[in-house]
Amino acid sequence: MSSQGSDPRMPSAVKPYKPQAVSPQDLPIDYSGFIAVVFGVFGAMFRYKICSWLAIIFSAQSLANMKNMETDLKQISMAMMFGIMGLVTNYLGLGPRPSKKS
Repeated sequence: MSSQGSDPRMPSAVKPYKPQAVSPQDLPIDYSGFIAVVFGVFGAMFRYKICSWLAIIFSAQSLANMKNMETDLKQISMAMMFGIMGLVTNYLGLGPRPSKKS
């Protein structure tokens, strides 16, 4: 049951795969990093706890999938700081509170 003689593949023609070099400007957009920044800003400005938590989650996802070290790290750190700032102001009660009118 050996099919060595009828194997159509040619081992001598095999070439190793080399990925093409891509410049940092041509890389696809990091959507999870952008979403993390948006949620972080909403969480910090409008005091939404869920937005702050989502900013932390999306920035961790973006950190795990980071392709370009310099630009992605700036965006991720900004989103993480907005998320942390939103959580601190929400849970510790820092900053102005909206007044409740009865």
